[in-house]
Amino acid sequence: MLESAAAHATVVAGTLAALAACVLLQYEALIFAWRRLSRHGGNRRAKVLYGIVSVIAIHLAEIAIFGLMLWLLCLWPACGRLAGEGEREFFDYLYFSAVTFSTVGFGEIWPVGAVRLLCGIEALMGFVLLAWSGSFTYIEMEQFWRAEGMDKRE
Repeated sequence: MLESAAAHATVVAGTLAALAACVLLQYEALIFAWRRLSRHGGNRRAKVLYGIVSVIAIHLAEIAIFGLMLWLLCLWPACGRLAGEGEREFFDYLYFSAVTFSTVGFGEIWPVGAVRLLCGIEALMGFVLLAWSGSFTYIEMEQFWRAEGMDKRE
């Protein structure tokens, strides 16, 4: 019973750490991207490409944070594991994290035990962070289109 409580507390702490890391990463990386986009005066297509690639890179890093946390927590069997066919390698944790973060949830691998909390929160955070990036992209593109006079109808 004590080991179970310790495992749950460890999962809660790991989940909070992953959340904090992802929110701070998202915030700082979007500020960095915004500053670069604001100073960039070159080709419009290059500017759009930079913005989209930046957002994708941010989300890949966030997926890696959750995947790493899941892998670390699963090293202690009391915290849980990923179930499904075959042995688990680190890549499987990253794959599961990507599927969970994007809320696709294919279902051939699933969490068992206390780590289910991390995985459920990751799906919620993925949704929130993707929406945040979507609104950032929309706002940047709207400003870009206005600056370029692209919002005028002919």
